[in-house]
Amino acid sequence: TFKLYNRHGNYAQILTSAHASDIAERREYLRRIVAVTSMLGRQGLSFCANDESSESTNRGNFFECMELLKEFDPFLQRYNTPSNATYLSPESQNDMIECCAQEIINTMVSEMSKSGMYAIMADEARDGQSEQLALCVRYVTEGTVKECLLALLQMRGVAGLKCVAQTYDGAAVTSGSKVGVQAHFRVLHPEAIYVHCYAHELNLVLCHTCRAIPEAAEFFSFLENVYSFFSTSLVNHHKFKEAQSKLGIASAELVQLSNTRWACQLRSINAVLDTLTAIFDCLSAIGSPMAVGLRAKFSTVYLLLTFQSLLSVTEGLHKFLQKETVDLAEACFGKQAVCDTLIDKCTDAFATELFDRTKALCEVHNFPEANAARKRKQRKMGDFVVETSLGLGTELSCSQTKKTELLLPCLDRMVCELDQRFSTVDAGLLKGIQACSPNSKNFLDTSCLTEFAKHYSIDVKTEEMLVARNLLAWKRGNHSGCPHNSCEQLHSWLRKTMGQKSLASLAAMSIEGEVLGRFGGFKTNPRGVCPDCPKRGLAPISMNL
Repeated sequence: TFKLYNRHGNYAQILTSAHASDIAERREYLRRIVAVTSMLGRQGLSFCANDESSESTNRGNFFECMELLKEFDPFLQRYNTPSNATYLSPESQNDMIECCAQEIINTMVSEMSKSGMYAIMADEARDGQSEQLALCVRYVTEGTVKECLLALLQMRGVAGLKCVAQTYDGAAVTSGSKVGVQAHFRVLHPEAIYVHCYAHELNLVLCHTCRAIPEAAEFFSFLENVYSFFSTSLVNHHKFKEAQSKLGIASAELVQLSNTRWACQLRSINAVLDTLTAIFDCLSAIGSPMAVGLRAKFSTVYLLLTFQSLLSVTEGLHKFLQKETVDLAEACFGKQAVCDTLIDKCTDAFATELFDRTKALCEVHNFPEANAARKRKQRKMGDFVVETSLGLGTELSCSQTKKTELLLPCLDRMVCELDQRFSTVDAGLLKGIQACSPNSKNFLDTSCLTEFAKHYSIDVKTEEMLVARNLLAWKRGNHSGCPHNSCEQLHSWLRKTMGQKSLASLAAMSIEGEVLGRFGGFKTNPRGVCPDCPKRGLAPISMNL
């Protein structure tokens, strides 16, 4: 025994060395498991399969990726996994997912803490029979505006930071000035101004315009009926495609309408105009009561061209409001540009041009002329199926009548709705916000920033504003670029069978996966717990932050 001690050293040192070797190997093994977990989460792929037994031909993405790594990784080929610490069970996978998500959250909170302030955005999506509330934050880090998904349940680690704005949809439970979410939130954060999502507001502008103008409501009901007629019946759809082929028209599909996505209204109108001849020929050939009724409504081609023109004006604002880099001041500038464009269309010249285009289109397709008088509606409709108020609208027989009865009411209503719905922020505060935009003519004007500075408790010094204006003017003169935001968009991919905790963690990994990707690897935490314990094997692993 004495000779063995001299030859190999102290027994305690031998056991410590063996234990350290075992820990190093286990950490290498865990590095590969975490890498697979982060990859699946970043790509939004499922982990499990219905049958994960060793006899199964498809054990799920997690097990299959581990097997694929083993084919090419010498370490995994020679490593014998302890039976009590494989880290492959569903519980271990969930622990890995939670750790990855927590690292992402910690990174965001750290960036927000350095920024010192943030804005919050909230929206919900239905997941089966429950509602998932997604909380997103917007803040500035290293001169760049970022928007990130923070949680599906609650804010974590940002209680001490200043929130300067809050954005939700217009539901009463969130927008109520007395008992709404925004009112309760302002008790904790008085500086957090409430802004109804402007993209939602623009949808409401168009919805309310159509409800207020009977001809507009009837027109979009007609478009929906045309879509249903050719999409619900395979026979009608086949005849529609054949008609396009015979006429040499590029194959196209009609677009279904949506009350929440008004960009599709313009696509629906464009699709009808592009396939107008094919639609008209199909309705004439089919000859059913519904086809006859729809064919008769094509005498109102004026409405197609009118709403194509009006919705084309708002389409750019729709896309602009969905940009990650847009701010409140730029949104107001965009709204005002749309209002000015709509007001410019309130002229006799535009009305005459629209009427002449309608007449030309009717002549090309042999439709009833735009100024032709309607035949009196038959009282007996026993052989017909009437689904809309066909023929009950105001008689629009000439250019001036169409202008006063349809065009001007639509334009006036849209402009009024835009002015009313895009003015939720106090005028003085909004003026200060706009003065913070380099595109504003009052950029950094201290007279405009007074109320803004008072609201956020900022000490505005005239000399500093003057220096800042001159510096930015010099940078623009030297063609210096402005930083842009790189933001991950929230996708609706929620699974009904997933636990809430795993759902929130996987959402963070999938949506904010760039945080995982840029680290490029993992390292062990020297202060963590020893990984030889199966229940606490994840503690020593942390992402290379």
